[in-house]
Amino acid sequence: MRTIRRALPIIALAATAALAVGCAPASDGGDAAEPVEGGTLVYATGDAEPTCLDPHVGGNYPQALLSTQYLEPLFGRTAEGEIAPWLAESGEASDDGLTWDIALREGISFTDGTPFDAEAVKANIEHLQDPETASSTGYLAVEQVESVEVVDDAHVRLHLSTPKSALLEVLSQHWAAMQSPAGIERGQEENCQAPIGTGPFVVESWTPQESVTLTRNDDYVATAPEADHDGPAHLEGIEWRFIPDAATRQAALASGEVHVIDNPLPSDIAAAEGQGIEHIDAPRPASSNRIELNSSQAPFDDERVREAFVRSADPSPGIETLFVGTAQRSFSVLSSVEPFGSSDEELFATDVDRANELLDEAGWSERDADGVRQKDGEALTVRFPVSTNQSTAAEQSLFEQIQANALEVGFDVQLEPMDLSSWYGALAAHDYEAVSAPYTTVGPDVLRILYHSDGTIPAPSGYFANNAQLTIPELDEALEAALATTDEDERRALYTEAQEIILGTHAVLPLYDQQNHFLTKGVSGVTTLHTISTPTFVNAQLDG
Repeated sequence: MRTIRRALPIIALAATAALAVGCAPASDGGDAAEPVEGGTLVYATGDAEPTCLDPHVGGNYPQALLSTQYLEPLFGRTAEGEIAPWLAESGEASDDGLTWDIALREGISFTDGTPFDAEAVKANIEHLQDPETASSTGYLAVEQVESVEVVDDAHVRLHLSTPKSALLEVLSQHWAAMQSPAGIERGQEENCQAPIGTGPFVVESWTPQESVTLTRNDDYVATAPEADHDGPAHLEGIEWRFIPDAATRQAALASGEVHVIDNPLPSDIAAAEGQGIEHIDAPRPASSNRIELNSSQAPFDDERVREAFVRSADPSPGIETLFVGTAQRSFSVLSSVEPFGSSDEELFATDVDRANELLDEAGWSERDADGVRQKDGEALTVRFPVSTNQSTAAEQSLFEQIQANALEVGFDVQLEPMDLSSWYGALAAHDYEAVSAPYTTVGPDVLRILYHSDGTIPAPSGYFANNAQLTIPELDEALEAALATTDEDERRALYTEAQEIILGTHAVLPLYDQQNHFLTKGVSGVTTLHTISTPTFVNAQLDG
């Protein structure tokens, strides 16, 4: 087994930077048979089945996994983290940062024959901003865009309400990928079934709770930074199966029934050596995986109670044993692949005695027969909704260990497993005191999305990203200043300041990078995007 773990550094964006293309490393079949042209690759996912295949609607990771195969964004990134052209050739900001001129590639059409041009870009941004679309991730990417000016077919000018140095970064996400305006005009119900893009594959059919069938786009123009050849993909198609059970996915991979699986068990990753199975480790960029405490309501509106929880949770032993070396403990709110990340291990040191002292000071001094602390007749209850579609079995076991550890000092942590839709509903209703909410974007501006006070205000979809409910003026100022400047040193200093403020609130308990593992067998050329770490099969070939 060869593990591929790629670094994902991010450079600050100069407004007039030249955009360079880079190719991603592909998995190597080792002693596998010679790759062949054609054939259907079978992918088995353990992520939640999307309710809509249009990533503009909502905007979660399962949508991005699928849409990577048929939609393309304006920009990509190289292995070195530099913004690279994709459907756009370049992007340049005005001196005041309020206008961006974007030059588009010419001669590209969507698979329904609609030209990709400036009018198409305008239609897509307007679609993302339309409240009826109910976009969350894509909406946040373009929320500062006040108007879109069509200069000519190959040039579009974006007018912003405030400067946004991260604009090209967020336009590289698949939640803001380009779709055929004619496809969008069909209406949301039809477009959700089969969005129309420019990518290497086309959505042919979707059988809910079973699979999505993708066929090759024979007219594909290879503009993706990861593409290693001109022309269409080698594969004839992809069968994208929904298999929630990890053991079933692993058995299907081992038997050769499927070629790629995601979300493998840590034990299966460790055991892959000698089985002809390749492992791709592609941690997601931007934020780490973390538990966030709702500081807007009791009991975590008291910082002493938040610190007591953090001091008693003690996740490190569980991470070490449950993840079998496939995950490393983090003490940062940013992913380890983000060079602007800052951490402070001491803030998260386990100290049960100190936790008990803090809870006594906060008035939670009585205990019931089960050891749960009481105050004014109320129990020290922590509702913790858990999305079974997003949290792996190992992670859910980790939460159970944290539950037991926190009980030792008097917290009644109520883990509430639920499907993705119910989980979003619980967050929207503020029916939580603690939550682990993965969020994937590109670059350190994720800190603004997750922790600026504006993030407490729901997007048109009803989703809000600031689950910790932090509203700190000094933090807002630092994040706004970081967004406005393109000076790399200034951005680093501001993001470091912001992280110190966030970590100092004890409203966030970092755990590890957002885990993103793939196992492959009988296929070569599988790689992941250098943006949101989703796999792309533009170069993939089945073994003969």
